[in-house]
Amino acid sequence: MKCPICKKDLGKAIFYGGEVDFCPNCLGLWFEEDELRLAKDKKDKELRWLDIDLWKDGQKFKISLGIRMCPTCRLPLHEVYYGDSRIIVDICSLCNGIWLDRGEFKRIIEYLRKGADYEILNNYTKNLLKEAAEILIGPETLREEILDFLAILKILNYKFLTKHPLISKIISNLPK
Repeated sequence: MKCPICKKDLGKAIFYGGEVDFCPNCLGLWFEEDELRLAKDKKDKELRWLDIDLWKDGQKFKISLGIRMCPTCRLPLHEVYYGDSRIIVDICSLCNGIWLDRGEFKRIIEYLRKGADYEILNNYTKNLLKEAAEILIGPETLREEILDFLAILKILNYKFLTKHPLISKIISNLPK
């Protein structure tokens, strides 16, 4: 496989527990279908409940045909804005692979952390119900969905107690 930017051969590396292809020249990363989600879940376990869903909001969705070629299929990649961030990722519409330029994975994690902080505190009930429903209907495996549900419960505990220290003190002083 060739790098979509440099046209050099891609190497293999272990990236947060999964094997990905990378360019030794420009340090771009090629994620095959679902590898980006798995890397995100390994990088920050508190973000595992937050799905990487580029297609979720049709009004914010921006796509254009790019000039880069898919390393696997050799078809043009599509440039897609990552949510409402300024991050543009390259996606293959045939194999669902994703190309990230150097530093984009880190920027995606930072973007998700900011969104997660808001979501967990302001839309907690909605997100908890969504994760509970996903245990029954997917899209991930049952085990993965249960872990996502437990992660959101754990995060709420930390965030809520940090935001409301008086309540935390009262709870900790309750008789056991």
